[in-house]
Amino acid sequence: METNLALLLLFAPFAGFLLNVFFGKKLSRNAAGILGTLAVAVSFGVTLFFFLQVNSTKVPVMVDLFKWMQLANFSVDFGFQLDQLSLLWLMFVTGIGTLIHMYSISYMHDDENIHKFFAYLNLFVFFMITLVMGSNLLIMFIGWEGVGLCSYLLIGFWYKNQDYNDAAKKAFIMNRIGDLGFLIGIFIIGYLFHTLDYTVIQTIITEGKFTIDAQWLSIAALCLFIGACGKSAQIPLYTWLPDAMAGPTPVSALIHAATMVTAGIFMITRMNFLFNLAPDVQSIIAVVGAVTALVAASIGLVQNDIKKVLAYSTVSQLGLMFLALGLGAYEIAVFHVITHAFFKACLFLGSGSVIHALHGEQDMRNMGGLRKVMKITFATFLISTLAISGLPPFSGFFSKDEILMAAYHENPVLWVIGSIASIMTAFYMFRLLYLTFYKDFRGTEEQKHHLHESPALITFPLIVLAILALVGGAISLPGSSWLNEYLAPVMAKPAAHHHLDNTAYMLMGIAVVGALIGIGIAYTKYIKKSEVPEPDSKITGLTKVLYNKFYVDELYMAIIVKPVYAIGSFFKNVTEVAISGFIFGLGRAANMLGSEGKTIQNGSIGFYLFVFVAGVCSIIGYIFLVK
Repeated sequence: METNLALLLLFAPFAGFLLNVFFGKKLSRNAAGILGTLAVAVSFGVTLFFFLQVNSTKVPVMVDLFKWMQLANFSVDFGFQLDQLSLLWLMFVTGIGTLIHMYSISYMHDDENIHKFFAYLNLFVFFMITLVMGSNLLIMFIGWEGVGLCSYLLIGFWYKNQDYNDAAKKAFIMNRIGDLGFLIGIFIIGYLFHTLDYTVIQTIITEGKFTIDAQWLSIAALCLFIGACGKSAQIPLYTWLPDAMAGPTPVSALIHAATMVTAGIFMITRMNFLFNLAPDVQSIIAVVGAVTALVAASIGLVQNDIKKVLAYSTVSQLGLMFLALGLGAYEIAVFHVITHAFFKACLFLGSGSVIHALHGEQDMRNMGGLRKVMKITFATFLISTLAISGLPPFSGFFSKDEILMAAYHENPVLWVIGSIASIMTAFYMFRLLYLTFYKDFRGTEEQKHHLHESPALITFPLIVLAILALVGGAISLPGSSWLNEYLAPVMAKPAAHHHLDNTAYMLMGIAVVGALIGIGIAYTKYIKKSEVPEPDSKITGLTKVLYNKFYVDELYMAIIVKPVYAIGSFFKNVTEVAISGFIFGLGRAANMLGSEGKTIQNGSIGFYLFVFVAGVCSIIGYIFLVK
């Protein structure tokens, strides 16, 4: 029964994909959306069943289907592992996925290819489930590449716009760079352990069955981290994620809030027993995470596209998660993944509700005053903004505070960097809130005339996510963490229970005061002084540098893209010259032979007879000589 249910969990979204691909065109728009939503809802129901079972029995569900590979002393099984970590991930992947599918029924209603959109969403969820459920690194890699493919399809869904196609290609290519590192890491682990199965590798490490080369182990961990940098948008492979906002807003919410970008955190947490043996790599992860959090937050300070602000916010929050991973605080990273999934999905869907009401407008300079006509969207957006800003009692306060507390005890410099990034987060999120929902409306009269609250299919998911953003921190309260106890069986070094002391209260106070400072600055600028960001042409100085994202894209274009194009153009020209020279040379030789040969066709009967006799004599002579 467990095997059948696990297969139902996996293949329900795939069935939705197939049905929408082959029959979706014949269905009504709502029917295609309902079909796609039900497919993911079935997976959520099965996940909930397994989650309650494993939470009760503490025994993971292992599904071994067949022997996949057997090569000398290396073997890989095709199976699935439903333990505490994978089920926790599946809960918010399928749960939030269901809400986003429901939201998309209304949001994408007028799109002519709505059936294709839901097919791609279902396929994405299928590959994400594969990534999370797999019992070894090779199955994870299948899902890893699958979500990369689906992100390409979804980001470039509106393919008639070439800029969107370019954004999709950018995401695909930058992810392939990271994936190469991931693949090399898999090869090294296969060589070291003769298997890719998580439980077998962990058993070998914990029981010390044979000596493992520490240097190669560190190289493998570093390669896995490179893969995580690509998928989870860390420096230097982060620039694809803000451009991925080209896709429809539900895509942004699904891929960049709760699923694909958390794959890197999942992989490192899953392999925590390996990373614990590579402290140098952990230090690199912590530093990269902290720097990414700071850089992305600073860029988000001045962005004017509502989705771009949220995109850089996602990169920054992912940086904080990697900071926790680098400190060995895997449970804290998972905690922030969960709370982030709640409030960031709500924020993305809320921005989509605003864009929907303004008929595609995304520039916050042309918004304002929307709280008067979009009360549900505003209320849910406010709750999620308070959560991401780290104010109590909202969920983000607890998870972000845990990360900063761990950083303070391990590396005060990283704590300072993380704290500054958090203050910036509070500022730019309330900047977004004030510019979008407060003061007077700054759009066109036509937009103002059509302002309205979004339909129930859009507001219902917002309400559910806002409630989760409010109460989600309860899963890991200071001094009493259900999450830490739940994850203990899958952690090589389970988190120690800590008690609140004066230092903890001091750090909480500093975090809250920092958030209030950021909010206060935003309030002064955009409410008291009623400032509105200047037009692009008037932006100067440091603001211009931040607005242009430190010119990283231009730098990559100059030192990587253009040289690659130049090399490709060189070899293209050389190849064309070589091939054309060879083929045209053959053609010229044939023409020359033809030109010379036609001179003997002069119409002289005597010459023809002479050649005929000479030929016959040559043949006869050759025959006699051979005999």
